[in-house]
Amino acid sequence: MEFRISDSFTSSLARLTGEEQKAVKTTAFDLQMNPQNPGHRFHKLDRAQDKNFWSVRVNRDIRIIVHRSKSSLLLCYVDHHDDAYEWGEKRKLETHPKTGAAQLVEIRERVEEIRVPHYVNVETVSSPKPLLFHKISDDELLGYGVPPEWLADVKVADEDSILELAEHLPSEASEALIEIAVGGKPEPSVSIALQTTDPLDHPDAQRRFREMSDAEELERALDFPWEKWMIFLHPAQQKLVEKDFNGPARVSGSAGTGKTIVALHRAVHLARKNPGSRVLLTTFTDDLAEVLKGKLKCLIGSTPRLAERLEIHSMDSIALRMYKFSASQKRLLKRQDLFNLVSKCADEVEGLRFSKAFVFEEWIQVVDAWQICTWEEYRDVRRLGRKSQLAESQRKTLWVLFEKVNGELERMNSVSMAGIYLALTEELDDKENNPFDFVVVDEAQDVNIPQLRFLSALGGDEANALFFAGDLGQRIFQQAFSWKSLGVDIRGRSKTLNVNYRTSHQIRMQADRLLGSSISDVDGNVDHRNDTVSVFNGPPSSIRNFNSYEDEIACVSDWLKNLQDEGIKPREIGVIVRSESEIIRAESAIRKSGLPYGLLDSHINSPHGNVTLCTMPLAKGLEFKAVAVMACDDEIVPSQERIEGVADNADLEEIYDTERQLLYVACTRARDRLLVTSGEVPSEFLEDLKCDKKRET
Repeated sequence: MEFRISDSFTSSLARLTGEEQKAVKTTAFDLQMNPQNPGHRFHKLDRAQDKNFWSVRVNRDIRIIVHRSKSSLLLCYVDHHDDAYEWGEKRKLETHPKTGAAQLVEIRERVEEIRVPHYVNVETVSSPKPLLFHKISDDELLGYGVPPEWLADVKVADEDSILELAEHLPSEASEALIEIAVGGKPEPSVSIALQTTDPLDHPDAQRRFREMSDAEELERALDFPWEKWMIFLHPAQQKLVEKDFNGPARVSGSAGTGKTIVALHRAVHLARKNPGSRVLLTTFTDDLAEVLKGKLKCLIGSTPRLAERLEIHSMDSIALRMYKFSASQKRLLKRQDLFNLVSKCADEVEGLRFSKAFVFEEWIQVVDAWQICTWEEYRDVRRLGRKSQLAESQRKTLWVLFEKVNGELERMNSVSMAGIYLALTEELDDKENNPFDFVVVDEAQDVNIPQLRFLSALGGDEANALFFAGDLGQRIFQQAFSWKSLGVDIRGRSKTLNVNYRTSHQIRMQADRLLGSSISDVDGNVDHRNDTVSVFNGPPSSIRNFNSYEDEIACVSDWLKNLQDEGIKPREIGVIVRSESEIIRAESAIRKSGLPYGLLDSHINSPHGNVTLCTMPLAKGLEFKAVAVMACDDEIVPSQERIEGVADNADLEEIYDTERQLLYVACTRARDRLLVTSGEVPSEFLEDLKCDKKRET
C-alpha cells in the first residue's frame, strides 16, 4: 500500500504542542508499518463529501484526517477533534480536469464569503476597484490549476480580495493568479494524460504530496516543516535547475524567493546528470554550510552515495582545506591581527592623513585583494569597489605604509585569507584537472575579489561550471565590483525569481521600502524588485519608537509574551540587533518576557527550542515566524563606527547602502510577524518603514 503525507498534514502538525506532536508521530509510524491494523480505530467522516476521508484516533482529543483507499493511505491533516473533522468536511481530493494533478480542494459551497481580513487596509472609494481576472477565459484559468468550482470567485476578485482568495486555492493556482495581478504572465501548469498517469505523480501534486518509502524517510519528514524539505520546485525554478548554460550563470531575487532552493537542487541535478563528476556547493559562512548539509540530507536521503560526490563547505573552509596540500605553506593571520599590523605600520609613517579604518580597508580591498607587491602595481591598479578617488601623490604616501605591511607579512612568514585564495588561483591556472567539475555558490552577492578569481579559476567559461545564487539587495559584507573584469560574465545568463514563499505580503511590502525598485551591479545587470509577489497574507508589521530604553524593552517583552499566548513557540522567534553592543538591551527584553533564549554567534548555534538572539550580520540565512528588530536608533543604524571611518562622500554612500541592506535582511527573516523598535532618537531608515506613523511616548 502506498503511504503518503501532504504539506497540509506537516503544517498542521507543527501547530500542536510538543507532547501532542510526539503522540501523532507514534500513530503515523504505526500507520505506515501496518495501515490495516484494526487497533488504529478508523472512523468514517459521514458528513464529508469525499467518502474516502476517515479520521484516526491519536488520543482522547487529537485526530488525524486520512484519505484511504484499497491501495493508498494519505495523511492529510491533524488537529483537535472538532477542528480536524471540520477541516475534512470542507475538502475533497480530486484530479484537476485540465492539468491532471491531484488537488486537495476546499469545497466552495461551505465557504460563506471571501472577506477582506481586518489587517488589510481598504480605502473608502466611491467606485469599486477593477476586477483582476474577468477578461481571462475559464479555459486559461483552468490551465493555471484553478479548481472549476472556484472560477466564479476568481472572476470577481480585485486587489483587496486576491490574497485572501489565494489562501483557499491550490498552490499552483494561487501563485499564477498573484503573478497575473502584478502584471506578470505565468506559464500554464503542465498537463498530463489523465488516463495513463497517476494524478499524484504530477509535478504540481508532488509539491504537496510525498510518498514515504520507509520509517526513516517518514521520521525526517515529521521532524522538518514542509517548507524545509524543498523536495519539489515551482516550474519556473525547475527550469533554472535543469537548464544548460554555456558559461557562468546567476539566479537572483529578493529575500524568500527560493534562491537557496534552486542552488541546492542545481547542485544535486549536476551530480545526478554527470556520473563520476565532483560538485561543490559553497556559501560564505560555516553556519550556512551546515544548514545546507541538513537540507541536502532531506533531499537525497534515499540516495546517500550521491553525497560522496557533492561536497558542501563555506568558501573559506574549502580554500583552507585545499591550501593544506599546496606548495606554499604560511601562517594565516585573521582579520583582527591584520588590522593590528596595519595600524602598527601606520603609526610609523609620517604625514599620513588618513584614518586607520580607511587605510585598513584600502589595504584589504585593493592591495591585499590583488596581492599587490610593487609601487607600479598600486599606482596603476583599478580600485574596483572603492568609490573614493586618490591622487597619485596620495597613493605614494599610502604605498609607504603598504610596503611596510607587505614586508612584515613576509618577515613573519604569514598570509591573509586573500593571499591563500591567490595562491590557490595560481596553482589552479597551472593544473589541467580541477578538484571540482561544477561549483554552485549560494549567497553570491557577498563573494569578494580573491574568492571570485578563485572561482573563475575553478570554472572559467566552461558550460555549467559556475552557478551563482544571490540578491544584490542583501549585499552586506563586500563592496560592489565588476565580475566581468575578473572573467565571470553572467550577462544573458541571469534570471530573477519573483515569487516570495517565505515572507507575508505585508512584511515584504514594508521591507521593500528600504530598497529601490531595482538594483544594478557594476556590470549593468539589473534586478527588478517591484514585480515580486508574496503568496500569503499576514498581519501588519509594527514600527515603534520610544524615548527610553526601558520603554522599548517593556514593549518588546510584552510582544514576546503575546506571541507565546498565540501559540508561537520560542524556537520560532528571533530577536535581532545591529551589533554586539546592543545585545544587553535585547537580553533584558527577552528575560523580562520569561522566554528561554540562546545567543547565536560566529562559533555556536543557538540552543534548540529557544528564542534566537543574534546580530544583523549573523541573521543571514535564518528565518522565523516572528522577529523583533531592536535598538534601531540613530548612530546605531547606520553604524556610527563605520561612518566615522570614511574618507569622502562616495564611501559614505556605500556604507549607507549596505546598512540599509542589513536592516532589510533583518526584517525579512520574519515570516508572519515583525516588530521594529528604537529606544531613543530613531534611525532615519525607520521613516522609510513607517511613513505615516507618529512617534510614541
